[in-house]
Amino acid sequence: MTKTLRDPRDCADMGELRAAIDVIDVEIIGMLARRVGYIDRAVELKRDNGLPANIPDRVEDVVEKVRAEASRIGYDPELAEKLYRIMISWSIDREERRLG
Repeated sequence: MTKTLRDPRDCADMGELRAAIDVIDVEIIGMLARRVGYIDRAVELKRDNGLPANIPDRVEDVVEKVRAEASRIGYDPELAEKLYRIMISWSIDREERRLG
């Protein structure tokens, strides 16, 4: 269950602010772990369909969508792209190892 957090501007002190950041970090890690489950399922489907781990058009599609969403919500699209390219590279490496 997600804890309701105060707006950052309403945090009275560093302790409260840090506690909120810690809650968000737990949520982020949980979502990343959940995403890996989908990556692992992709390995099975790619194996069944003779697809490679790295599909460049899909990579660029994901990055484009992430940049657009980052811009939409006021997050730095350059940072979003960098983070996702690292995550995508890791995911492709994981898929390649599992695909053999």
